[in-house]
Amino acid sequence: MTSIDRWWLREVGYEVYIRSFGDSDGDGVGDLQGVIDHLDDLAWLGVGVVWLTPCTKSPMRDHGYDVSDFRSVAEEFGDDETYRRLCREAARRGMRILTDLVPNHTSSEHPWFLDARSSRDSERRGDYLWADPGPDGGPPNNWVSHFGGPAWTLDEATGQYWCHLFLPEQPDLNWRSERVRQEFDGILRHWIGEGSSGFRLDVAHALTKHPDFPDLPPAPEDADRFMGREFENLEHRYDLDQPDNTRVHRRWRQVADPLGALLLGEIYVLEPDRLRRYLDPDDGLHLGFWFPPLHIEWTPATVRAVVADAVSLPPNKLAWITGTHDRPRAASRYGGGEEGRRRALTMQLLQWGLPGMPWLYQGEELGLDNATLALEEMHDPFALRNPEKAFMSRDLARTPMPWAPGEGMGFTDGGTPWLPFGGRGPQETWAVQREDEGSWLHTWRRLIAAWRGLPELPDDVDLAGAGAVVDYRRGALRVVANPGVEEVSVTVDAPSTVVFHRDRAVDGQPVAAGEQVVLDGGDGVWLLKG
Repeated sequence: MTSIDRWWLREVGYEVYIRSFGDSDGDGVGDLQGVIDHLDDLAWLGVGVVWLTPCTKSPMRDHGYDVSDFRSVAEEFGDDETYRRLCREAARRGMRILTDLVPNHTSSEHPWFLDARSSRDSERRGDYLWADPGPDGGPPNNWVSHFGGPAWTLDEATGQYWCHLFLPEQPDLNWRSERVRQEFDGILRHWIGEGSSGFRLDVAHALTKHPDFPDLPPAPEDADRFMGREFENLEHRYDLDQPDNTRVHRRWRQVADPLGALLLGEIYVLEPDRLRRYLDPDDGLHLGFWFPPLHIEWTPATVRAVVADAVSLPPNKLAWITGTHDRPRAASRYGGGEEGRRRALTMQLLQWGLPGMPWLYQGEELGLDNATLALEEMHDPFALRNPEKAFMSRDLARTPMPWAPGEGMGFTDGGTPWLPFGGRGPQETWAVQREDEGSWLHTWRRLIAAWRGLPELPDDVDLAGAGAVVDYRRGALRVVANPGVEEVSVTVDAPSTVVFHRDRAVDGQPVAAGEQVVLDGGDGVWLLKG
């Protein structure tokens, strides 16, 4: 194994959705200075790494995931010096910044694509994916976009279709092009030079496509259809998860490792056996997000299965999450209200006890559930193109952070927020919860502190068989969760200390062998032997 300092395994990560985090200039849109203004809050919480959603120049058709310049900061978020200052201010607090890199596609307004579509003879033509029309004159195959409709748009001037797994304004790059590979070598080095400690890599499993563009077969009957999208009706055998993806990742490791930078992949592959090949310790991505908890209904069987699958994968290669800016909030998915908040906390408690890197999505520490928005208030391209699916809009998890009571809720001093707050009340704000030691904010802070205070533990995990609880041991640490609805009593098998329990009065309590710890439905506990 390559000898590198895996500093990320000592830190807790936090995703910042820039547009909705902090608006420093009153235009209603969050910005980099707004992130700087709240670094002290994140440091108090115990965060060590901040992942920023894309801050590079973009027409914002998909809110920054359509990049028109990979090396410059978008004006609405600040400028290059603001980014460098953010990295410096984070470092001063012992924190690091991760840049969101979008390698699968560019904006259709990127100079590379404007050149590529100017002529079939353009030097840039081969940097994107083009195909002749199908026999009927329509798209070359049956591939569809994540947002609905064909994954192909006809360029009438040149008579060929360009491929886009997302919006037509997001043409996919051709990762078999050496020019593309060299460009991204330089882009990685650029942001590391600006102060970034690494990258969250957008759709890292989607870079290469089958060169013959075959039709996709129908998805199996039992396939995940969480979002109810047209995209989920096909088995993505040729447009996603191709063997050549890992070659790209190996090349990135050659750039990142000598500079000590983290490569964290959005590898949206839910099956452990398929995910495994992206996580090779020598030349795979350093970490990959573990997405199955975002796709389950809360039942004892599903919770146990998610933990068992995670344990089957290489240790210290997974980033633990229950939410991102792309999915409904965990508290809502797991039942809503106090029950959903309790379950979301316990799902993280189960994951954070495993070897890997813990992560929070902004607002999770406040126990936020989905906001309430009308369709006409939404901006999400998925919801606007599929209004019947508006109840699954990503905007429900993207509304501005409620920092304090009042008209602008501490997010903005005067501008109209780009999204409404969606019905947030004073008790959901950071300021109110910080003054209440029984709040969700303090509960999450205690969990982070408990995680940071754990002794060095082995990688091996011993997961108990089926039963009323999910129960595993990792060295001296025992993690137990009650995924049911009825109260359960757990017998302690060796003298232990309660490291973390939702009831803060229990933290630090010694428990003798033979004594019992009571867990309400949806609750969990960490016990440290000795």
